[in-house]
Amino acid sequence: MKFDLTVFATDLSRAGRLARAVEDFGFDGLWVAEAAHNPFLPLAHAALATDRVSLGTAIAVAFPRSPMIMAQTAWDLAAMSRGRFVLGLGTQIKPHITKRFSAKWGKPVMQLREYIEALRAIWHSFQTGDDLNYDGDCYRLSLLAPCCAPPPMPFFNIPIYIAGVNTGLAGLAGEMCDGFHVHSFHTPPYLRDVLLPAIQAGRNASGRQSQPALSCAVFVVTGEDDEAIEASKLLTKSQIAFYASTPSYSPVLELHGWTDLIPQLNALLRRNRWKEMHALISDDMLEAFAVIAPPDELPYALRERYSGLLDRAGYYFPFEPDDDTKRVIWRHAAKAMGN
Repeated sequence: MKFDLTVFATDLSRAGRLARAVEDFGFDGLWVAEAAHNPFLPLAHAALATDRVSLGTAIAVAFPRSPMIMAQTAWDLAAMSRGRFVLGLGTQIKPHITKRFSAKWGKPVMQLREYIEALRAIWHSFQTGDDLNYDGDCYRLSLLAPCCAPPPMPFFNIPIYIAGVNTGLAGLAGEMCDGFHVHSFHTPPYLRDVLLPAIQAGRNASGRQSQPALSCAVFVVTGEDDEAIEASKLLTKSQIAFYASTPSYSPVLELHGWTDLIPQLNALLRRNRWKEMHALISDDMLEAFAVIAPPDELPYALRERYSGLLDRAGYYFPFEPDDDTKRVIWRHAAKAMGN
């Protein structure tokens, strides 16, 4: 199992240094999330500052960006990193697509399938010089002037990961993707009994031989003393409650018989009582969603819990090497990687 870190590069002037620290610690991969900042710009800095570590988005929101814009960005990052870039895509949920990005929302699985097909058609044209001709229901691409196409490069086979919680996107990953970002809001039984069979069904439907790599930033609870552990529990319960209030994530709760939680969380959400939501997450639920261990045992507990389920794993919270409260966590994780 490879061990990756997530970075929220809020300051581009520090992005290269952060990436170099990830590599110096000995970790395998660095993922940048799309939240308050663009996920691609930090990776350009990271590509120049590192030599070995893989670099990817976890995730970049697909639908607000045209396939051509996404294809160009990924192409340039793959070239800059000499083949270490991984394009991780996500659909987001309808309110964000329509109200935050002012983009169109349709049938997300079908649209993302076409999006990936369009990306690969564009990359093929970039590499070969063949005419661009992709004709789908959502995307149509038929013009690529020579001046608008980058030159061929050795790293044109850019890996694509997609992210999801439910079986539709898991099946799509099995059908046509190099990897699948398992959402942090999951449990090992949900991953084993729901998502993995969906991925296999996608593989069977397409006749693919290769298994997509599974990656996840896992919820963890840790700390060097009781006070730190309790603070970590509170934070993680809040994160679980936030995701549990999202209707599209309800299948995870349904598998465990926790559906009565959904209307309670939604009621608090509608009244903007965010700080009260964590109280609805029991300790049993916390143990189902999170790996709980002190820093020196945490990476081993994560590996034991996800052996045979994940190919790449990391912690849900972002990497900050200058954070004194977390430096010990990174040190133990890096040490565990050598064993």
